[in-house]
Amino acid sequence: MYIFNITTNISEEIEKDWILWMNQTFIPAMLATKKFSKALMTQVEVDEEMGGITYSTQYFTDSKATLNAYFKEDQPKIIQKHTKFRGQYVDFNTTLKVISEQ
Repeated sequence: MYIFNITTNISEEIEKDWILWMNQTFIPAMLATKKFSKALMTQVEVDEEMGGITYSTQYFTDSKATLNAYFKEDQPKIIQKHTKFRGQYVDFNTTLKVISEQ
């Protein structure tokens, strides 16, 4: 199993609108690609020097091949289509390989 993680720092002024948009628009669009079995959104409990609030959204997938298919087939469309908050956040992506699950 692999997890595609997007960590996002969003300003407090737009946080509520962004969370609503994530839950109603962006996460459903990611799941609609059929590349991910579920999504989990968490708040990172850290004091950011630059301000804002940090979230981690994790998308679970069955294999590296499926994740690579998402990057090739779906990610460009997702990025192009979902521009509502572009320029109002800082984010970075990581790919996590699950080694064990208890």
